[in-house]
Amino acid sequence: MTTPEAAARVRELRQRIRAADHAYYERDAPFLSDAEYDGLIRQLKQLETEHPELVTADSPTQVVGGRPSPSFPPVAHREPMLSLGNVTTDEELDEFDARVRKLLAAPPETAIGYVVEPKLDGLAVELVYENGEFVQGSTRGDGAIGEDVTRNLRTIGPRGGRRGIPARLEGTVPARVEVRGEVLLDKAAFQAFNARIMEENARLAGEGRSVKELKANPRNAAAGALRQKKWRVTATIPITFMAYEALVPDAEPWPTHWEKLQALAAWGFDVNGENQRCQGLGEVKAQRDHMADHRFELPYDTDGMVVKVDDLDLRRRLGAASKTPRWAVAFKYPPQEQATRVERIFASVGRTGVLTPVAEVTPVVLGGATVSRATLHNEDELRRKDIRVGDWVLIRRAGEVIPEVVAPLKERRSGTEVEFKFPSVCPECGAHVVREEGEKAWRCTGAACPAQLAGRLLHFAQRRAMNIEGLGDVLAGQLVEERLVKDFADLYAVPFETWQRLFARARKAGSADKDKALPKKAAEKLVAELQTSKTTTLRRFLFALGIPQVGEATAAQLARAFPDLQAFLDAGEEALQEVRDVGPEVARQVREWTEEPRNRAVVKRLLEAGVRPAAEQVDARGPFAGKTVVLTGGLVRLSRDDAKAEIERRGGKVSGSVSKKTDLVVAGEEAGSKLKKAQELGVKVIDEAAFLALLEERS
Repeated sequence: MTTPEAAARVRELRQRIRAADHAYYERDAPFLSDAEYDGLIRQLKQLETEHPELVTADSPTQVVGGRPSPSFPPVAHREPMLSLGNVTTDEELDEFDARVRKLLAAPPETAIGYVVEPKLDGLAVELVYENGEFVQGSTRGDGAIGEDVTRNLRTIGPRGGRRGIPARLEGTVPARVEVRGEVLLDKAAFQAFNARIMEENARLAGEGRSVKELKANPRNAAAGALRQKKWRVTATIPITFMAYEALVPDAEPWPTHWEKLQALAAWGFDVNGENQRCQGLGEVKAQRDHMADHRFELPYDTDGMVVKVDDLDLRRRLGAASKTPRWAVAFKYPPQEQATRVERIFASVGRTGVLTPVAEVTPVVLGGATVSRATLHNEDELRRKDIRVGDWVLIRRAGEVIPEVVAPLKERRSGTEVEFKFPSVCPECGAHVVREEGEKAWRCTGAACPAQLAGRLLHFAQRRAMNIEGLGDVLAGQLVEERLVKDFADLYAVPFETWQRLFARARKAGSADKDKALPKKAAEKLVAELQTSKTTTLRRFLFALGIPQVGEATAAQLARAFPDLQAFLDAGEEALQEVRDVGPEVARQVREWTEEPRNRAVVKRLLEAGVRPAAEQVDARGPFAGKTVVLTGGLVRLSRDDAKAEIERRGGKVSGSVSKKTDLVVAGEEAGSKLKKAQELGVKVIDEAAFLALLEERS
């Protein structure tokens, strides 16, 4: 169970670490020693291990390969830098091969060609070359947007037998090529790097000054080196680069990935000598076993291997899912496991209201960290594994981040073990707990549940909901921590002086600007935003409430179906099912939400605070009425959200994928696969200018 004290400590640690990052990287004026900073990171990691429901994508423990830092200019990747799906067993590797075969309709006797590469434990980057010249380099970031670290990457020259990043490519190259690879710190270089710190520490100790702490591992050292604000600092750290991918707009000149790797080497890049071309899954597994046997002898860290389809035409046919390519997978080496005893099991309420069973275990050391809690994922998993209080269990780190209980050691049972009963009400607020049909998760229905309040406040304030600019995660955390709000309605009752104090506190923790008027100006702006948000649409309001199964599209349909908020609140399941795209299960969950007294009380208090959600007028005769529209590429005059709202206001529906049922595709700049599919299916395509003209038409 997440305690208010643990949640508050996590927020405090994150604020202090972000403030330290800002001072160190952006102002070159650190206020923490390396030892103090590393200590904060260790404390945060431990808390997130004990409370996995508190882990967020923007946590400092997740920042490498996560959200781009505002310290660097953003860079949009022409093609997303996707992550890889992971497998850990022969069976899962077989399933990957089977999926590839099925999608390609390959005969059973055909051996798929693969390339096997060590999975490098570094920081992924993209290098852009134009006419052979290195012009820009960026981190992976969130996959779509990275950080511009061009100057830092230019410092990576030949080191320790490695070739570095060439300023100009050798031989004949395409007009534009995007090279992807990993920034690494070799083991020997990492040891030398730490040895240098030890030498400096000896000098500092002799002078009676504080010493620096050694870096924990090569990956973190390499990531920190590349993301230095001053390139001269990066130049002193012996990081290297290894290439594994090249992308050429429109048409790539290679038929296979293997030939692409050879081209990278010919251009002047380091390409991994352990890469192996394999014909069929048998050779893949043999290479996997070979790499596993001698991976600790390699000059760099690796935690697995990457298996990629070799034929590039087959790759294009396989395509990608939302986050991972279908033509590649990462085989991860087995994580460490330990036996320990389950002392108790409890339901932890996450920020989205999901109840997760968590095992509190006798502390054990895994991967150098002491673990006392582990996730059981969900009730089905708990029952399937038959984990009981008092059981001896095997525990391991899943992905080396969040510990999980693998299985009970049933032969060690004494008969005193007790099965865990999942609660019927939320342990934090007492609201009903519901489980969606076909889903694994139980969810709290309370809109004012304190365990999920900060996350709900952020959802309520987001642009597509109540659009309250300035209410971010730091302020939301402070509001909950100081118990200034119990639900959404309390936002409108927070005094101006309190907002000003909260802004001053946040600024003191994370900004060097000493202008005392800034907190006042920020508070004035937020109060104005809150006042403006009171006049909103019913569609936005329903989405902001965070009703289970009610996303933006469903909220829009509900707002069109019911003339006002009260009609929606009073609607029964039959009336709800008459709404477009609302089936029996969604109707049931919506009705359960509206019947919950706590939720009705929150809505009433919002109305009493002056919020006035009004129904939008839908143009049923306009050019978009009854049509399904897909938006692709970048729009110049409108944001994607605004374009979607305009289409829906005119009676249209916006879809995320192109199919035969699509009526219209709006193609902006650099439209990709959706445009191509629309052309293949004969779906009507218009550009932004034609789209804007349609918006101006009157019914």
